[in-house]
Amino acid sequence: MSFAASEASLCSPPLLNPAIALPKPIQIGVLASGSGSNFEAIAQAILQQYLPAQIKVLIYNNPGASVVQRAERYSIPTQLLNHRDYPSREALDQAIGEVLHRYGVDLVVMAGWMRVITPVLLNAFPKVLNIHPSLLPSFRGIRAVEQAIAAGVKITGCTVHWVVPEVDSGEILIQAAVPVLPDDTPTSLHARIQVQEHRIIVAAIAQIAKQMAESLTPL
Repeated sequence: MSFAASEASLCSPPLLNPAIALPKPIQIGVLASGSGSNFEAIAQAILQQYLPAQIKVLIYNNPGASVVQRAERYSIPTQLLNHRDYPSREALDQAIGEVLHRYGVDLVVMAGWMRVITPVLLNAFPKVLNIHPSLLPSFRGIRAVEQAIAAGVKITGCTVHWVVPEVDSGEILIQAAVPVLPDDTPTSLHARIQVQEHRIIVAAIAQIAKQMAESLTPL
């Protein structure tokens, strides 16, 4: 997979292809609920030495989520925290925070995590990234692809942003545009958006790594 070159013109800011050196790789915890294609994009970027990072743990909430098989292929530890077993969102987030602390995570990445997180987790881990399948602030919340088609827009896309308590409202780090074709269905449009998601989630982590490296450079 190319993380930067082939469709960089669709992205803002432009995707980087940096050579980043950090004294210690960024320690990432990934939250995922489904198939985990964005998880695999991150894992591949690390394997290809594009990202100076290490995925310390995958936390998933659906027992049948196929992201687990992807994690096993990369020998990445997994932890099931089934939200149905917790009395509240806050109780789930407390358990998530405990796992992330145990694995020494620096950065949390929501890669298809289909749960709203609460201040309980954000207070423990202020650095949480999310990827959303629209050009925020348009089409927040669930079924963003269906919302875009229903609205009749000609361009949609995806966004990586910092997470805040209000859903899909945090600071935007990077976006990629995807045209909506006349015969698009939610399935066909989402498939093309996912191609860009895989690029920009990796690019956002690379951007954070670059900022970390610059902050460690002596004046």
